[in-house]
Amino acid sequence: MSAMATGTQALIARYYAAFNRADWEGMLELLADDVVHDLNQGERQYGRERFGVFLQQMARCYLEVLSEVRVLVSEDGRHAAAEYIVSGQYLQAHAELPSARGQRYRLSGGAFFDVVDGRIARVSNHYNLSDWIAQVSRLD
Repeated sequence: MSAMATGTQALIARYYAAFNRADWEGMLELLADDVVHDLNQGERQYGRERFGVFLQQMARCYLEVLSEVRVLVSEDGRHAAAEYIVSGQYLQAHAELPSARGQRYRLSGGAFFDVVDGRIARVSNHYNLSDWIAQVSRLD
């Protein structure tokens, strides 16, 4: 693995470690100022400040931890992909999604990254929204 690829691998590992600690400032420090954020089945957002707003919304509505994180990196270190398992709890209703009542869920997810000058310049998150809705909508 090249030095650039190793650096990107470490960057993505730090990003997910910060996520698992709910260290939103730590995550933001790893992003480029003009980061592009593609929401799962949603809009494209621009900028570190907007990403911070997104993280605050997520923290209000969800309590999540990622496990089984696997990261693949291009040889030049400019691109990466990650796959993981999301284990979470739905704390507060989010937008037009189902009502929240502390439901627990577990699903696989993934992300694609662009890296420029040692910072994350793009992150695109993907998971099966239909599966998540089915899990939080079931009556236990």
